[in-house]
Amino acid sequence: MSGSDGGEWAASPGVAPSSVTDGGAAFRLEVDGEDFELQPDGFGGTHYNWISGPNPGYGFSTSPSLGSLEQHRANIRNFLSMVDRTTGYIEDE
Repeated sequence: MSGSDGGEWAASPGVAPSSVTDGGAAFRLEVDGEDFELQPDGFGGTHYNWISGPNPGYGFSTSPSLGSLEQHRANIRNFLSMVDRTTGYIEDE
């Protein structure tokens, strides 16, 4: 994958600045017995915080999507399918 200038894209870990996370009101969603807090970001994506999970603050984020409740549920189910139920984290295989 390459950037608009022809260079390579690279992920860079870090904390999203408040201008990125300030995309609207957070809301909670329960999926398959697990509770998540969803926080829209300022770019059409969503941050998902696994509230009922064993590791505080653990979750995932998505790029812009349709944002429908069914899409959010599908994103959460996909995340949960990758989580090791012993550790509560996504494990490398």
